[in-house]
Amino acid sequence: MLDTPAAQVPTLSLATQDTDPDGFAAAFGESFERYGFAIVADHGIPADLIERAWTETKLLFDLPEDEKRGYHIPGGGGARGYTPFKTEIAKDAKVVDLKEFWHVGRELPEGHRYADTMAPNVWPTRPEGFKPVFLELFAAFDRAGDKLLSAIARHLKLKPDWFDPAVKDGNSILRLLHYPPIPADAEGVRAGAHEDINLITLLLGAEEAGLELLDRANGRWLSIKPPEGAMVVNVGDMLQRLTNNVLPSTTHRVVNPPPERRGHSRYSMPFFLHPAPDFLIETLPGTITPDNANRYPTPITAHDYLYERLVEIGLIKK
Repeated sequence: MLDTPAAQVPTLSLATQDTDPDGFAAAFGESFERYGFAIVADHGIPADLIERAWTETKLLFDLPEDEKRGYHIPGGGGARGYTPFKTEIAKDAKVVDLKEFWHVGRELPEGHRYADTMAPNVWPTRPEGFKPVFLELFAAFDRAGDKLLSAIARHLKLKPDWFDPAVKDGNSILRLLHYPPIPADAEGVRAGAHEDINLITLLLGAEEAGLELLDRANGRWLSIKPPEGAMVVNVGDMLQRLTNNVLPSTTHRVVNPPPERRGHSRYSMPFFLHPAPDFLIETLPGTITPDNANRYPTPITAHDYLYERLVEIGLIKK
């Protein structure tokens, strides 16, 4: 399964945005239109912060099962804290994913207007350095995401700051993912074929083989393996809907490793960049043309859309 051909997704330097914002936006947008994915180097998240985050992540998932399950919130939709192994299932899949994860969300001040729709964070007692590291990393992802959204806005012929009010205090999620070692006869895969829900996903940890995208041009699976330290970025369904499918949300999966790697854990850190709960996902007029009629004539808030999708993937039970 890991003999999958490599996707020719370009690696772009976010540092070039400072000197050539239009050039970066064009290259980034073209990669999104072709693949729904891009690889971004020089993203500005400090390497030492990322290393500290990996250390804390491994310590967290090494905790005893009972201790981890103490941070699981039944009925919480996995919004914060711990979600146990074999809980999430890809839409329309027959078997659950072979993973466990932890969610860190945005810290809101007391009395914030989104406090009723954005749950408070759950912080573990151990490891002791967990909270400060992930508050710092969340903020770093936020900054990188803002820059990438600015490039998307330019590509769509919008003002560079068009997304700023949409994502201010947005319901973004930093997911810490652990794919444990698996037996040779494991049923299912580490992450079944799916699309992301949010605007864009910023992913660290894809250097370990396994991530694949479905090429819409020919229906083939293509592997993605970014250079060391680079970030994989992909379109989510909210951005696809907003752009009337001009920027497509591409199906992707994480396949099981070859036999010699099955005894090893795989870790990754996706940052699911969401708009604010009351942001109205309404088709951008500039994406509606005679050749591309409005596919989404009924607007929906980000909160309602997220709820619908969490039901589909089994994190919320109706």
